[in-house]
Amino acid sequence: MSIAPQYTYRQLTSDDVTLLKELLRVFGHAFNDSETYQHAVPSDEYLTSLLGKENFIVVVAMMRKAVVGGLAAYVLEKFEQQRREIYIYDLAVSDAHRRKGVATGTINALRKIAASQGAYVIFVQADLEDGPAIALYRSLGTMKLANHFDIEVGTIKS
Repeated sequence: MSIAPQYTYRQLTSDDVTLLKELLRVFGHAFNDSETYQHAVPSDEYLTSLLGKENFIVVVAMMRKAVVGGLAAYVLEKFEQQRREIYIYDLAVSDAHRRKGVATGTINALRKIAASQGAYVIFVQADLEDGPAIALYRSLGTMKLANHFDIEVGTIKS
């Protein structure tokens, strides 16, 4: 009889730069984009400052002392009402730990943080061809179709 792995979830603080760097490696591997996540890793000072900001949340999933997944999210202060929403910017789980509830556990940890911060919703985007991500998010929330546009900085079209 096999025993299911025990995962723990924790929000990173400014003292957890090493764990954030481990999560960056997980992201690079999971997204097959080491260039973005490993080529120009910010300094420890930058990451310490970022982790200390109230509008940036990182939750990691750990098995023993190893980071096996996690997410990075941003808190958006709304202007139309006095409330917040949270945007999951990146979420990934290492290959060996997928389909074991790690992503759901990570989002559930974020839900608790969101509630404590007075957020009314968490939202996330998924690429149309990313079936597993869409299935996960659909199981946790309501899907709204939208278009996503990247607008280049410094290029003005008239």
